Amino acid sequence: MTTVVWWVRRDLRLHDNQALAAALTRARELVPLFVLDPALLAGPTSSQRRNAFLFAALRSLDAALRRRGSRLIVRAGRPEQVLPTVVRESGATLVMAEADGSPYARRRDEAVARSVPLQLVEGSTLRPLGSIRAPTGEPYRVYSQFRRAWFRLPIPSPQDILPAPPRLPPVPRLASEPIPESPLAVPERFAPSEDAARQRLQHFLAQGLASYHLRRNALDGSGSSQLSPYFRFGLLSVREAWCAAARYLDEPDAAAGARAWLDELLWREFYQHLLAAWPESARMSMQPEFRDVAWPGSNDALARWQEGRTGFPVVDAAMRQLVSEGWMSNRARMIVASFLSKLLLVDWREGERFFRRELVDGDLAANVGGWQWSAGTGTDAAPYFRIFNPVLQGEQHDPNGSWVRTWLPELANVPREYLFAPWRMPIEVQLRAGCRIGHDYPAPIVEYESARARALEWFRSVRQAQS
Repeated sequence: MTTVVWWVRRDLRLHDNQALAAALTRARELVPLFVLDPALLAGPTSSQRRNAFLFAALRSLDAALRRRGSRLIVRAGRPEQVLPTVVRESGATLVMAEADGSPYARRRDEAVARSVPLQLVEGSTLRPLGSIRAPTGEPYRVYSQFRRAWFRLPIPSPQDILPAPPRLPPVPRLASEPIPESPLAVPERFAPSEDAARQRLQHFLAQGLASYHLRRNALDGSGSSQLSPYFRFGLLSVREAWCAAARYLDEPDAAAGARAWLDELLWREFYQHLLAAWPESARMSMQPEFRDVAWPGSNDALARWQEGRTGFPVVDAAMRQLVSEGWMSNRARMIVASFLSKLLLVDWREGERFFRRELVDGDLAANVGGWQWSAGTGTDAAPYFRIFNPVLQGEQHDPNGSWVRTWLPELANVPREYLFAPWRMPIEVQLRAGCRIGHDYPAPIVEYESARARALEWFRSVRQAQS
């Protein structure tokens, strides 16, 4: 009897799971295994909020497995020690797992493969990591070039989608540890299950996709799919999501929204491929001139940004939402990243680490890619002179101010004309609104035009010093 271990990592789903499907072609007995890895659960960028989501998603997966005659085996410890033990106890002849291109995952898998027969299967991205290359053989560093090359290859088809197996092979008699309880509640915004992920995708396709290109920048996130945590943990197949949205490309009323959303999936793909090709980008700027410079921003500025006390309502609302919910919209992420790295001149890595600790969807590739883009240090980044004006961003993308007022209740009675720049309120207006600047709400940490001029001068000086 052939026993196979299906090592579950970031693919907590049964639908369109290529690693599971590959394991089932070989297995008479199947061991669905999740390893509680202390390097991920208690490391320097671990997140109790993300752990809470993960543990609840594992319970959901276990329930789905049990409905199919299986169960999830959970063990705690370093994978290179746990996997050999499980293989020995079960008599398994093969370990199947979904490939993961992050630097830690690659080191981990190399260590595990030295002691067990490990086979990695693609599935975390639309195309295998490393498969999109220039004619020279080099990976692409520019998104537009990557995108053109991606579309020259066969497009994922609905016929490729793998159904969830109705039944699963039995599990050998193995001990399993309990799934941990988290001291934090799961964020209410994201129900942690594959069923919830699939329902949210269908709701977005029916209600949000057609207008996505028009509403995706809303700061409250109401125009976005809000699927990022489900992609992060593999509760939803990105291939299945692509195929589901691509059906709308032939519908005149939905085509523009579908194209815009599919493009966002390709940005995700680009960052995954980029990190796999250049793992050093997780800790150093891709543009050489920024690798050894000391960023002049202060620790106090970083702390005020983290705590939502900058005096710029859009920035502060976003940071308070992040700390409260573990999420913010993509537009808000770009604004606060630009604010920290450019207007405050704090090293982008400080912001990236904070994001990864707080975000439910904290994903190294997307996080690093987004931060390097915003800071102007990446391969295909926003120009250093592109600096978001948080006042204008609020006026454009939270026009009635409801999102800012939700997260900054001290501004509840501030007139709309002053909401995104409350320091402009005359003192009598401040008193009527019950919001005294510097007392009830912080004075701005910087003056925008001066900080912008300072940033432009610093970025120019760094680039000139290296030329």
